[in-house]
Amino acid sequence: MGISQKTNQLGQPKPDLKPRIGLLIIGIILMGANLRAPLTSVGPLINSIRDSLGISNILAGTITTVPLLTFAFLSPFAPKLAQRFSTEFILFISLILLTIGFGIRSFGGVITLFIGTILIGSCIAIGNVLLPSLIKHNFAQNVGMITGIYIVSMNLCGAIGSGISIPISSLSGLGWSGGLGCWGILSLLTLFFWLPLIQNQHKSIRFVQTKKKVKSINLWHSKLAWNVTLFMGFQSLIFYTMITWLPEILEQKGLNTHEAGWMLSLMQFAMLPTTFIVSILAGRLKKQHSLVLVSVVLLIGGVFGILHGSTILIPIWIIMVGIGVGFAFSLAMMFFSLRTQDTNEAAELSGMAQSLGYLLSAIGPVLFGWLHDVTHNWNTSLLMLVLTSVIIFITGIGAGKNEYVA
Repeated sequence: MGISQKTNQLGQPKPDLKPRIGLLIIGIILMGANLRAPLTSVGPLINSIRDSLGISNILAGTITTVPLLTFAFLSPFAPKLAQRFSTEFILFISLILLTIGFGIRSFGGVITLFIGTILIGSCIAIGNVLLPSLIKHNFAQNVGMITGIYIVSMNLCGAIGSGISIPISSLSGLGWSGGLGCWGILSLLTLFFWLPLIQNQHKSIRFVQTKKKVKSINLWHSKLAWNVTLFMGFQSLIFYTMITWLPEILEQKGLNTHEAGWMLSLMQFAMLPTTFIVSILAGRLKKQHSLVLVSVVLLIGGVFGILHGSTILIPIWIIMVGIGVGFAFSLAMMFFSLRTQDTNEAAELSGMAQSLGYLLSAIGPVLFGWLHDVTHNWNTSLLMLVLTSVIIFITGIGAGKNEYVA
């Protein structure tokens, strides 16, 4: 599966990787599960964290912003590490540090909370960038399917994280620190599945790369790379903006807190089947323009529905937004593989797109809230998302061309 060569570049017999494919798929699924839940589990506990530590609303709000900034600053460095060491080894080390980060974040102090959060964000940034290139290397003929499985795992655990944080924290003696620390169990489990993958280093990506000089590329001068980057950034901006503000918007529409929270979960669950299906479709199409169009139509229709539609139909509008975001996110992940010719290019494009992309996503919720404060309503803020959707369409048409970045 995706391993077609019998010899490496030196003409030496290449190890048979089939026995480890099943373990690798499980490892990818578990790795994906660790990439979103540590972030989505924080939002429902923000009030508890603020009251317990006696910190301000502004400082509490930065708990969710800090990981996005670490994504932005560290993503470009992940490909460099993968070139020097094996991708599996770097991901394994990131899992160890991620587990440590969960422990530090759960100590219960302000300083340890932010140190742990920075460490967790740094490790997730590594996983975000390197998993697409790992999939491209090991599953060249099934990139769409494996990417879809990994994205579904990530979004499913992210949705579950939003839902179970408060129930876990309500258990006797656990509190918010227990609600956040429990995710260390998942990262520890993932470690055990990744350990066999790094025991034989000759089976890794570095086995090829260390025997052959890695081609130097500069994606910052590639128009296609910029289209992929902006597409990644603006779709991410819509997702994190909705995650941050959707409950409050719906409460002003007349829903109670419980109903608004369920609508947020509904949006995330609506993404799940879409992310899997779109990944497969995108891998089979030479151009992805039609998928980009469907995504933008759903996003604009859903946002306008929230803005002007009937309150009774709010679940429909939320599902439309969720499916639209799912389309866009899957396409963004697939572009890293579809628009590149080898694993080095895939890692470099992933690093560039996610670096600037998450920087944009960190700005989005702040700008959205500022527009509300200035206008004293959500209309202008939601229209900002419509404009963002138009930009997604323009950049998506450019990113969906059947070309390569280098």
